Amino acid sequence: MSLLTPPVGACPDTRSSIQLRLGCCSRGRKALTLQRTEIIMGNAQDKPSGSGGAKTDQSTPGFRRRSRAGSTEKPKAGKGPPEKGSMANGATQGDRNQSKDIPPDTSYLDAPAGALPPHLGRLKNEGNHLFKKGQFADAVEKYSAAIDGCCDAGIESGEDLCILYSNRAACYLKDGSNTESIQDCTRALDLQPFSLKPLLRRATAYESMERYRQAYVDFKTVLQIDIGVQAAHDSVHRITKQLIEQDGPDWRQKLPEIPLVPLSAQQHHRQKDPSAELVQAREAKKAEARFASLKTEGNEHVRKSQFHDGLEKYSECLKIKPDECSCFTNRAICYLRLGCFEEARQDCDSALKLEPTNKKAFYRRALAFKGLQDYLSSSSDLQEVLQLDPNVHEAEQELETVTGLLRQSLMDGAQLTPRV
Repeated sequence: MSLLTPPVGACPDTRSSIQLRLGCCSRGRKALTLQRTEIIMGNAQDKPSGSGGAKTDQSTPGFRRRSRAGSTEKPKAGKGPPEKGSMANGATQGDRNQSKDIPPDTSYLDAPAGALPPHLGRLKNEGNHLFKKGQFADAVEKYSAAIDGCCDAGIESGEDLCILYSNRAACYLKDGSNTESIQDCTRALDLQPFSLKPLLRRATAYESMERYRQAYVDFKTVLQIDIGVQAAHDSVHRITKQLIEQDGPDWRQKLPEIPLVPLSAQQHHRQKDPSAELVQAREAKKAEARFASLKTEGNEHVRKSQFHDGLEKYSECLKIKPDECSCFTNRAICYLRLGCFEEARQDCDSALKLEPTNKKAFYRRALAFKGLQDYLSSSSDLQEVLQLDPNVHEAEQELETVTGLLRQSLMDGAQLTPRV
């Protein structure tokens, strides 16, 4: 019997529905030997029917692609133009439009920003975000807007304005605008004398402009405040050689006066509580390290077929990063291997909300639907995988198996249905 032939006794509506839904299952597909092997993307491994494979997601999907000769090979990025009606990486225009519906994360805008009013604090935080992304010119605009806002509102918070000028100076320094950087650092130091970061940035700008005497003075001032700043030690050693070469053995006599840092300023620096931003950065770093450790442990548990333990690790990961798609698809593996098909389906649903064209999520949800005996939905997800990437051998093979199960279930249902 053909895969497209409806069972005997099926009503006309059922027959047409089966033909419509199964038509694309076999169109253009080569005949494959039916196997009872479940294979998770990128991992060929024998296992009981209805379970998922044990390959966890890493930074890039580990799909195997089938060449014309029948061998398997790793996909190579950037090979050949995208097919007609599709976009790069197999994402259709509709998929891209769907992904645009996911709102970007803007929680960083509400991070603590000292004593600044909320609207100015958001400008500062946006500038910090742009700086971290390397968009220094855009960050300058945000810091400038925040500085202007403080002046317009008559805000005289020396510490907050000092930070804004110092941050803008860092942007200028990154862009090679050393003169502007020096000007902003000087403004910051007028507001908060002997502030460490503006001194370091101004010294660096001076050195870049080969103004070695001024750079030497600022670096030596930094070391009076905090003798543990290794960058300042290295710079002083380097600049000393330049000054000896430039000014000869009497180079010290040609230096500007090095200011004496008051003891109160030194103590203030040592006793100063870390800023809210610094605390937040430290906590984020700790969370990132813990996340990486938990994910590695989860991957190791899956490799050893310890799926209960792996499930727990991925769940802990999701508490730290609830929007991490790979943790949902990895946890789905554990649920599949434990026979928890509904939970696996839910995790794949969550992954697809985050990444609407994630092939692994579609594939593992197809296996979950298969375990739930929803063969039609399983077939639909497998077809979606093959639409995104026609060369995924595992999906093509699994589709053949699911199509056979769907046909058998329809035949069994038809036999139980009384004829009118």
